[in-house]
Amino acid sequence: MADQKVQTLDRAFDVIELLATSKDGLGVTEIGQQLGLHKSTVHRLLNALSNRGYIEKNPRNNTYKIGLRFVEISGLFLKQLELKTEALPFMRRLAEIVGQPVHLAILDGNEVIYIEKVELVNTIRMYSQIGRRVPVHCSAIGKTLLSGLSSERLQEVLGKLQYEPFTPNTLCSQEQLLAAVQHVIKTGWALDNEEHEPGIRCIAAPVYDYTGKVIAAVSVSGDKRIIHPERDEEIAAHVVRTAQEISKRMGYIDK
Repeated sequence: MADQKVQTLDRAFDVIELLATSKDGLGVTEIGQQLGLHKSTVHRLLNALSNRGYIEKNPRNNTYKIGLRFVEISGLFLKQLELKTEALPFMRRLAEIVGQPVHLAILDGNEVIYIEKVELVNTIRMYSQIGRRVPVHCSAIGKTLLSGLSSERLQEVLGKLQYEPFTPNTLCSQEQLLAAVQHVIKTGWALDNEEHEPGIRCIAAPVYDYTGKVIAAVSVSGDKRIIHPERDEEIAAHVVRTAQEISKRMGYIDK
């Protein structure tokens, strides 16, 4: 069964790659002939791909071509590359000011994904890496990214979370997390007070694009003796300033 699913996936990619090289699109018969597939198989693959927006059908001549979904995905990928490029100099400066690791992350569904990291040689070694996913309810970056959602989407996400307790400080209820998100909206920054890893505290702030949408969050994380509660306001000011500078590079104008 698993082999059959892999074969179907391979065939779907064959169709996509074939259409990507076709300027004027191809019909079912042409696709089947070039890939050595039966018409019924081609029809099933085309229907599945078109339902997701990955290919489009021209009703005038019944040919298929690559769909807009690929443009959207490519745009998101390129946007991430641009975001990382613009953010790095400011992230390095923040890491030097605070002396702790700095992360850049985006929201994917109900999770946070790290897309960039700056870590000084002499800082505490943290279990974080580019591409790693972390829950939103126990991370400052997660709370920050949630602050950019609409009320409806926020309630939807909060209702789906498991609220797994990683430490005694983890926020384990929808009400607690909602209050934390409202704090971000009010102050412009979020706090992780040893909620994900014992001994590690984190402060994060939102990054906006030219439309005013929260597209990412930047954070500084590290030893609680350095990111001490007495320094929260001071460090938060540096993080917020860093996020603002990155936002400006992404075209955001603070009104």
